[in-house]
Amino acid sequence: MISERLVSDSLIFAKMQAVVSQYGTANILLAVLAIAATALVADYAHMLYRRSQMPPGPFPWPIVGNTFSLPDNKPWIYFEELSKTFNSPIITFWIGRNPTVWLNDAWTAHEIFEKKAQIYTSRPRMVVFGELGSGQSSLVTMQIRNTAERDRWRVHRKLMHVGVGVQAVRGYRAIQDNESKVVALDLMRDPTNFVKHLERYATSVVSVIAFGRRVARPDDPIITEVIALMQLAADLNVPGKTFPMLLETFPILAKAPRFMPYFRSLGTRSQKSGHYFFHTLALEALAQHAAKPPNALPIVPYVTTLFTASAAMDPPLPVPELSSLVSSLFGAGADTSSSTLITFLLACCAFPAAVATAQRELDAVVGPSRSPTWDDRPRLPYVDAFVKEVFRWRSVAIIGGQPHAPTQDDAYKGWRIPRGTWVQGNVWAIHRNEREFPEPDRFAPERFIEGSELWRPFPGERGYMTFGWGRRVCSGQALAEQGTWITVARVLWGFRVERGVDPKTGREKEVDIFAFTNGLNMRPQPFECDIAPRSEEVRATMEREGREALEGLKVYDGESEYRMSTFYKAMKGKVGEEPVVDEEGNIKIVKVKG
Repeated sequence: MISERLVSDSLIFAKMQAVVSQYGTANILLAVLAIAATALVADYAHMLYRRSQMPPGPFPWPIVGNTFSLPDNKPWIYFEELSKTFNSPIITFWIGRNPTVWLNDAWTAHEIFEKKAQIYTSRPRMVVFGELGSGQSSLVTMQIRNTAERDRWRVHRKLMHVGVGVQAVRGYRAIQDNESKVVALDLMRDPTNFVKHLERYATSVVSVIAFGRRVARPDDPIITEVIALMQLAADLNVPGKTFPMLLETFPILAKAPRFMPYFRSLGTRSQKSGHYFFHTLALEALAQHAAKPPNALPIVPYVTTLFTASAAMDPPLPVPELSSLVSSLFGAGADTSSSTLITFLLACCAFPAAVATAQRELDAVVGPSRSPTWDDRPRLPYVDAFVKEVFRWRSVAIIGGQPHAPTQDDAYKGWRIPRGTWVQGNVWAIHRNEREFPEPDRFAPERFIEGSELWRPFPGERGYMTFGWGRRVCSGQALAEQGTWITVARVLWGFRVERGVDPKTGREKEVDIFAFTNGLNMRPQPFECDIAPRSEEVRATMEREGREALEGLKVYDGESEYRMSTFYKAMKGKVGEEPVVDEEGNIKIVKVKG
């Protein structure tokens, strides 16, 4: 067999030598170059033909498209400018040989993503965040190109809805209420570290819901490491002309060995390792709950519901999919919610008049002897509008989350949007369109009070598009809106939030309302603010309610033994565990080979 192969290879090599001898090396190279040039011209002609059918946009170059026209930071501002340049709410921008369509207008986004939600449910090919990240196991990146993928996505969506759907999150109000009271206590005792307190709050709420275990300390590694991971993931969603995002322009480079230098900029572990971290956290929580008396927790942790549901399936969900559903809770709740609340404090510093109006309403309705509750919401229309303006003014998911992709060729106002095209909503441009939001950079809750001078019609009932659209809307929307409302209302009620003061001059420090990070989930750059109780009576109330909240949260006390920074090395080659549900519905942990 081997000798036959050697003979065959020898014959091929001999034929190649004969061809080179007959035509000459130079002629062969010229022929290869001619074929390559012909292929390049044909490919470019096809690009231009496709461009002629699609929405307007800058003229693309062969192979690289418009990639190297991208700015170094905040491309959503550039796409907003392109929309104005071409006088079109929808533009086409080529990332390499692939067109991306950007929607810069609320009504256009509504007509495409909402009215045509059935065909805009899929995701496009995402090399960096998808193929090199979570793959197709994640609800966030999952493509829907056929019936089997649609059925699988529906299973994931249903399981996530059980955890954080509109009905489910009502059961978490007591957790969010108590944790926001603890935030007030933390801000009162240590106002300088407000970012850490808000990150602890957001992460703790999600941890209780997911694992039945709260996060008590702001320096807990589960906060710093998981939020750092989420912020890295957000960075890997922003179009760019440097690595790693340059892999979207040249996807063939993703096939190279992982030791290539440009892979270091991904900063991520392998897909398998990433899945196992969150899976192991879930198994740890299941084991801890199994050791407690029945009904020890006021809520059923999401991992219990998820693993029980999976065990009842035939076949059960694989480890990567279980893990991705757990990690998606953190993605939908920890980094985004804390960033929203940090943005809220920046708005308070920059626009004190809006704060004063909200506090007058709170004083009239609530008073100083207790903090606000959800029952007060119908009587707090300005505070309600204030929270909506927080979501609108500097939306965290600035380009509306992950891109959509049509499952079939679509037509919109005479333009063609091919199947599988990357279609993105530019929330920055949508929320700053002066037609709907006059003076868009001014923080003005009056925009959301119908009949006011600033109120304008807007598609949808909420008046903002912060959480995305259609069937791929953010799963954690209801949880985020509920938690943000009670926390914003409580901080406004309890604190004077003002710009930091320069100790040398005694003057207030300026705050920059445009200084935000560059990731998909943006947050303010570090700034100083002065946070103090509004009165001694309010201080006493916050102290009392904070202590009561900590007592109520004791049932969720606990800590994980795992740390993301050390997990992968420690777990390498070890025996793992998986849950099994017996005939009575009880969860047991069994050992399996890793």
